[in-house]
Amino acid sequence: MTMSKDIHTEKENAEYGVDSRYKSKKERESDALALMEARLERMKNLSKKDITRAKLYQLKLKMERYLEEPAADDRYNFTRFLETYIDTIYPKRNQFAEDISINPVLLSQIINRHREPKNEFLLKLMIHSEKTFKEISDFNKKTWYQIYFNEKINETMSKQDEWWPKIEKEIKVSPSI
Repeated sequence: MTMSKDIHTEKENAEYGVDSRYKSKKERESDALALMEARLERMKNLSKKDITRAKLYQLKLKMERYLEEPAADDRYNFTRFLETYIDTIYPKRNQFAEDISINPVLLSQIINRHREPKNEFLLKLMIHSEKTFKEISDFNKKTWYQIYFNEKINETMSKQDEWWPKIEKEIKVSPSI
């Protein structure tokens, strides 16, 4: 009987984390507040470079998670990842465009989904990312390509009802087997 009571108590306290030593809600809230204050104090002492590095690492993890998920998450796509990447590193997007030798108007068109990125843009982005992440974390060279093409596949398959009937009429299958 005690065992099931302990399990029940653990389930009730699961939302408060691993540590279930608290005797009261007030004690638990007090510790939570102290922890939050300590985190905020530590964050105040971080340099701009440390914050940028943390944001880039967080972006990398989000990108990897996006690629691992079987269905596309509408919150993320190639251009959102690109925007976050650029805005984390540069105060102005024109500086990024200059660094990768492209026209700022082209960059804007890609970000605003008025133009598809060409292979050369993806290659430049791949090299830029590899150099940027060099001191932060390993960054798979294929990540930007994978995100871009994963998005294209998901878009194509989600619009299958639109394109399938027209394309299917154009397809013939000759008996071969």
